[in-house]
Amino acid sequence: MEASPNEVTALLTRLSSGDKSVIGRLMPLVYEELHRRANQSMRQERANHTLQPTALVHEVYLKLVQQREPNFKNRAHFYAIAAQLMRRILTDHARARLAAKRGGAQEIDTLMDIHAIRTDQPAGVLAVNDALNELSTLDARQERIVEMRFFGGLTVEETAEVLGVSVRTVEREWSMARAWLYTRLKTRPQAG
Repeated sequence: MEASPNEVTALLTRLSSGDKSVIGRLMPLVYEELHRRANQSMRQERANHTLQPTALVHEVYLKLVQQREPNFKNRAHFYAIAAQLMRRILTDHARARLAAKRGGAQEIDTLMDIHAIRTDQPAGVLAVNDALNELSTLDARQERIVEMRFFGGLTVEETAEVLGVSVRTVEREWSMARAWLYTRLKTRPQAG
């Protein structure tokens, strides 16, 4: 179902004001976009991943609408929060898998395109998450940019809107964050 950004924002505003009656109308309007972003987020996951994009979307959506006091400023903000949740869910899932298997060394070859990060093994997801946690202590905005772009599939323009900065700022900091992540992931100790 195709919806205008204004229609989604209006429903999110009503939900943020406590009107839970809009949840039934909201899901069909955001489902396709959430699914597209979940597919993008899971693109590097292993083919037999037990968590599929549809399950990820449902888990994210439930967490979004079950918040006690949701506060969505607009649809870009909604998708930015969805990106945070996708990151947490995928990281928790990877931790659980790693705890069960205890292993999985991973080699990082290139990060010129951040989507080249191999996250087909739990160790890869955890390495990215750990690096992002470290980046957040150095530059919280760059960490949020990576989270929104990598885990949530937000565009540069959507990311700029959520952060309240220019598109050029997001492009510059996205580039700097990718370079930092490349160095950090390339030099991290390998699990064995």
